[in-house]
Order: sequence, then structure tokens, then C-alpha cells
Amino acid sequence: MDASPDPAPVIAYLRELQNGICAALEKIDGQARFQRDRWERTEGGGGESRVLSNGAVFEQAGVNFSLVTGSVLPVSATAQRPQLAGAQWLATGVSLVLHPLNPFVPTTHANVRFFSASKPGDCTWWFGGGFDLTPYYPFDEDVLHWHRMAEQACAPFGAQVYQHHKQWCDRYFFLKHRNESRGVGGLFFDDLNHWDFDRCFAYQQSVGDHFLPAYLPIVERRRGLSFGERERQFQLYRRGRYVEFNLLYDRGTAFGLQSGGRTESILMSMPPLARWEYGWQPQPGSPEARLYTDFLRPRDWLKELA
Repeated sequence: MDASPDPAPVIAYLRELQNGICAALEKIDGQARFQRDRWERTEGGGGESRVLSNGAVFEQAGVNFSLVTGSVLPVSATAQRPQLAGAQWLATGVSLVLHPLNPFVPTTHANVRFFSASKPGDCTWWFGGGFDLTPYYPFDEDVLHWHRMAEQACAPFGAQVYQHHKQWCDRYFFLKHRNESRGVGGLFFDDLNHWDFDRCFAYQQSVGDHFLPAYLPIVERRRGLSFGERERQFQLYRRGRYVEFNLLYDRGTAFGLQSGGRTESILMSMPPLARWEYGWQPQPGSPEARLYTDFLRPRDWLKELA
């Protein structure tokens, strides 16, 4: 690529996306408010972390905006793209993880980001992101709604985009050491620059703008369901899988820590409480077993659940 595009429109969109998502989450929670924590990075840039804790719906919800710059890329980036060593770079994005209190409301993650790097004779840029759903006690209609919204986000950009990025999400959010999916997937894309800049940016916006319509109706349907200690303990056990994935496989976590990012913001994705139990297995035929047998594997949800 000959020149890096102006990132200003992307940065403006991401700031507004953070504002809009936080306002919607405060409204549906109805009790807690986001704490705002602005930070600066010594090497360049900074961001604003927003965390809501001990709400009526969300035990913890974090929505981060970051805009960081530098001249030395972390190992996680240069290992795959050695040609970028020594380039001036910019990375900006919004990342969120929501950990509800009620085990019948799924945990969810979303991220939209932009990266550019340039040095004499070599400039490049790309977009990345997506959203995924991690239920503990899944409902078919919720999973179907989630993937219908994902398909709608992709539809204006080509007939194959949803399937391609859905399958990418299935591959990415997979715990290899457990041989199981983290949840029921959604969308994941990275290194998006095969369209022109405006079309790539429009796709990022579509993904970002479809997150709330995908997630909030599920929250409304499940937030009032009664649960007990059994469901709570299973939720905490499955949250342990979330921790395992983020520390072992997540590219954003590795990039943030290796680039000298703010640790509190990077690890905001961790659940406030989690547990591990040696050799635990669900009772056959139980609701907990159904998560494993019916949901923690790649499936064509739109065909199978419609």
C-alpha cells in the first residue's frame, strides 16, 4: 500500500461507539454506573477504561477505548509480519467484555479495531474485530437471534462474508487444550484490507453497530429468571474457561501486554469471580451437560435452529 489513510474518522467513530454502548448498558442495568478512568501511555497515546461493577444485571462490565502509538512493535505483531519491524504504528479500538450476574444471561465480548504502520517504502493498514457469545445455560432462540444479527451485519458486504467470519470466529475462540469452543461464536475478522478503506471502515461500523441489537434482547429475556447455588457455581466454573482463553490465546491480550499497555485495562476482560475444579464432569442429561453436547462445538446455527 502506498499510504496510510487518515485515522481520524475511525477514532471519532470508536469514541462514539464507546459512549453509546455504555449509555445503553447503564440503562438496561438500571442500578450501577460506569467508572471512567483515563490513562496515558509513556510510549505514546492512551485511552479511557470504563468499568461498571455490582449492578443489577452486570456483575462486571468493561468497555475500553484505546489509541496507542509507537515505533517498536511487540513480538506478537512482528513475528507474523517481520517487514513491519521499525515502523511507526498506530492502534485504536473499542473492546468490551460483559459478565452478567444471572447465569442465564450469557457473557459476551466485542471488539472493533484499526491498525496502521508506516516506514520509508512500506505502509500498511487493516481493520479487525467481531463479537461472540458465551452462554452458560443456552437457549436455542437466543443463539439463533445472535447469529441472525451477525448475518445482518455482514449482508451488505457480500453473500459469503457471514459464513467466512463466522467460521473464523469458531476457529479463533477455541480452547485447544480442552478441545472445546469457548461459546457459540459470532463473528471474527482480522487483517481486513482487501476492500478499499471506506468499505472496510463501513464493515467495521456495521459490526460495531449490530452488537447492541444482538445482545440486549437476550438480556431482557433472561435477566429475570430465577437461579440458585447450582447455577451460580456452574457459571463460576465456566468463567474459568474464559480466563484460560484470554491468558493463553487471545491476541489482544498478548499485544497489549507486550506493547506496554495499561495492565488494568488489558485484564479488564477477566471475570470478577471464577473457580476451577479438578476433573469435574456434568451429570449426563443435565442442563449443564447440554451446554457441552449441543453448544460447545461449531454448528450452522442459522440452518439448524431456524
